[in-house]
Amino acid sequence: MKVCLNEDGSKYFRFITWHQFWLQVNDNNSGSLKYGEPLGTSVDFGLRRSRLLLYTQLNDRFLILTHFGFNNQNAFSGGYLGTDAKKPQLYMHDAWTEYKVWDEYLSLGFGLHYWNGISRLSSASTLNFLNLDAPLFNWATKEAIDQFARKIGIYAKGHYGPLEYRMALSETFLTNTEAVISPDRTHYDPRNTHKVLEGYFCYNFWERESNLLPYYVGTYLGSKKVFNLGAGFMSNPNAMWSADVSGDTIRHDIRLFAFDAFLDLPLGSREDALTAYAVYYLYDFGPNNLRNIGILNSATGSTVNPVLRGNAYPVLGTGNILYFQAGYLLPRGSSELRIQPYAALSTSRFEGLQDSNGDVKRVNVFDIGTNFHLVGHHAKITLNYRSRPDFTDVNNIVRRSELVLQTMIYL
Repeated sequence: MKVCLNEDGSKYFRFITWHQFWLQVNDNNSGSLKYGEPLGTSVDFGLRRSRLLLYTQLNDRFLILTHFGFNNQNAFSGGYLGTDAKKPQLYMHDAWTEYKVWDEYLSLGFGLHYWNGISRLSSASTLNFLNLDAPLFNWATKEAIDQFARKIGIYAKGHYGPLEYRMALSETFLTNTEAVISPDRTHYDPRNTHKVLEGYFCYNFWERESNLLPYYVGTYLGSKKVFNLGAGFMSNPNAMWSADVSGDTIRHDIRLFAFDAFLDLPLGSREDALTAYAVYYLYDFGPNNLRNIGILNSATGSTVNPVLRGNAYPVLGTGNILYFQAGYLLPRGSSELRIQPYAALSTSRFEGLQDSNGDVKRVNVFDIGTNFHLVGHHAKITLNYRSRPDFTDVNNIVRRSELVLQTMIYL
């Protein structure tokens, strides 16, 4: 909803609000518990996201943006301060101001921002995913040295013809990961105060995408003809630590790189379209670093990410990740409903994930699903099936299934 404050529209404010609801059927990992009892297959309702975003321009040189909400509430957890599931705490996602310094070439911003480096999906919009959701490895330091993939700092952005860029220098948040120091693998250093430098650069071969806001579109549903190649990085000196054999502390830099490509191609008069995205990550968090998602709480059966209960698997660490997704918007069959089947694959290799023989194990995750667009992305139903590994016994890896039905409406 955009409200113009003068005749030419140079002064305006815009509201965006959305809710994403999940019904999830999950084949839980071995050893998952609920109230102390073994948990096999579970059926859960959850609010994946509930958000409100507002931005306004006094004129074309100044912008202010505020974005808040909450994530991942179900009947077991996600509530106020994590004590129970009730009254989830609203918190700030984004809060920044921006000044246009030099036409489209340079704008500077200041605050709690989402102008991330590494890849396109590291600054993904949650309103228009092609897949059900973005894999968490796109936000490489999420909730470790950032606030839900946001940081406090300054950023620069701009266009030079078909080339778009964004760079940021930010503080590291005090890490909330466990303060572990060990000789065999690196962990986040709780005393890290070094700045994060990151950037992302992409070349627009066809239509140029807007960079008014940082949120990259997942699929344009054939409304734009886009082909981009991109590359990005992130650096945080001495962010990790480990111990040598004598017990002395050794510190390690975080060095992350990515290369990606995005295609959104209208195919013809039938209004069908192809969307595809591929990204390759090279992550260095120091020797043998490894992080999971969905860490199981044995008392309640809930997790750090309660909507994804009991499905922990290695998702981040020192190594490499290849991710690919593609979808096809079917020819229009009615005036409103548009159907878009898609598939996604991620394959990862982390040096810290080894079996008893010392062999590095691969993490392969497959998704297949369909978006039912009732009013474009504004009203959408998504049905997604996922096959993922269960690494409870790294020497005997089995596969588990998840089925999610999502409903979403945004204004």
